[in-house]
Amino acid sequence: MTTVASGTGVGPLLRGWRERRRLSQLELALRADSSARHVSFIETGRSRPSEEMILRLAEHLDVPVRERNALLLAAGYAPRYAETSLDDPSLDTLRAGIDQLLAGYDPYPALVVDGSYTVVAANQGIARLLDGLPEHLLTPPLNAMRITLHPEGLAPRIHNLREWRGHLLAQMERQIALARSEPLRRLYEEVAAYPLPEPADARPEDREDPHPYPYFALPLRIEHDGHLLSFVSSISTFNTPMDVTVAELAIETLLPADPATVKYLRSL
Repeated sequence: MTTVASGTGVGPLLRGWRERRRLSQLELALRADSSARHVSFIETGRSRPSEEMILRLAEHLDVPVRERNALLLAAGYAPRYAETSLDDPSLDTLRAGIDQLLAGYDPYPALVVDGSYTVVAANQGIARLLDGLPEHLLTPPLNAMRITLHPEGLAPRIHNLREWRGHLLAQMERQIALARSEPLRRLYEEVAAYPLPEPADARPEDREDPHPYPYFALPLRIEHDGHLLSFVSSISTFNTPMDVTVAELAIETLLPADPATVKYLRSL
């Protein structure tokens, strides 16, 4: 649901987004084919922008789709973007395409999450990594951050946990600053407070040979059934989405980062 704080006009909201992007009124005006004077009048409430102007400014400020609806509501207009449930028949083609993509990526892990990291789809590669986790973490709705960082989740199996945890928390911080999502903030506070289990990267085998291959990105080094696997993460989103739900979906694929991981997963 898109909500707007009581008494908040579109001007202060736009100014907030402009300041986040570290743009001057003149820079934004030039990008949006307007004038600094007009942008100033909008931000101070001296001028009521049209729907088209709000959307144009939002486009150049890279405002998320959900927040574009909030800008329109604050200006007295109807939301432009729908928020369709993934179960809606109108998204049958989308769900089928996602399922096909995930199945085609197997045996390598891949999953789809929403804006709060709730898992909406996953392949068998992910299911293998989650094997043996306690039931309370696997009861739907599954949350990718909770499963990964919980001390009873994947965290004890991750050999470079401190690095990977820092990467995930920094990713969430960037999203909170962008989307101002209260559910996401609560999730961040929860997972950031989890106690760190004894680091797996202190094991003798890791000290002797911590990086057998030159990694081109920060790897997730995770143990599975006695094998140490290494992955790098790639995240994809939909281009120019016209629906809030679709805009907030992210497809994460875990690409094997070394030949040993490729060989092991293909053997499965």
